[in-house]
Amino acid sequence: MCDGDHGIDPSLRWGDGVGEPASPGQMSGEKAMGDFAGKYVLVTGGSRGIGYATARAFAAAGAMVAVTGTRADPDDYEDDLSGFHYVPCDLSEPDRRAELAAQLPLMDVLVNNAGGSGGADEAEMAAFRRTFELNLMAIHDLGERFLPALEKGGGAVVNVGSCASFLSYPKAPAYTASKTALLGLTRAQGDAWATRGVRSNMVAPGFIRTRMTAGLDENEALKAKLLRTIPMRRFAEPEEVAAVILFLASDAASYITGQSIIVDGGMVLH
Repeated sequence: MCDGDHGIDPSLRWGDGVGEPASPGQMSGEKAMGDFAGKYVLVTGGSRGIGYATARAFAAAGAMVAVTGTRADPDDYEDDLSGFHYVPCDLSEPDRRAELAAQLPLMDVLVNNAGGSGGADEAEMAAFRRTFELNLMAIHDLGERFLPALEKGGGAVVNVGSCASFLSYPKAPAYTASKTALLGLTRAQGDAWATRGVRSNMVAPGFIRTRMTAGLDENEALKAKLLRTIPMRRFAEPEEVAAVILFLASDAASYITGQSIIVDGGMVLH
């Protein structure tokens, strides 16, 4: 759940009293992309993988970054989250999403990165519903809840979809359907919110080198099979997806809304 002890006084910078957000100099190895100084950014699922790389990139660009995760304490993660405002939150629960929005009254950029699949039982209705709740309903809900704050400063939303938004994954029907629906939701958000000064776009990653895909390095046959489907013959690094997210959230993309950018090394071309 979203722990109320992590609430924020809107008069304070995110992190005051709970660890100051890291400055570009503190985020070792990070190259700042764009200028987000003074901006408030929420990256859901920012505790690992693409979300973590995105949170680091925003912090390196001067933003005050909050991240969500499902574990009770930020120290429970392998990566260092001390530079961010951490909010434990199960985004599949509507009440927890309401608490999250209430705790973060200032918002310039919303990155809807949290998501997942229903596992081996995805075709069963309970798992199907859970997958849609996290991959689609939560994103719609958070967008509507944060919209008043976003429109105050001409904010931006970046939804993280998948190459499954464009391809069929027959063993993951709920994941495929929810990510395809997210493509439509992003288009509708971009259209509906344009007159309110808020942009919404989507990034669709392919195979990304994260802890979740680390097992591929131990299965050379499967890895080789997957690489043959990618014209660039490699997996992406999380930072390569983060760079596209920051671009879409930046002023450099000020005339782009309702669009999707596929970051997959050309996989969906075949």
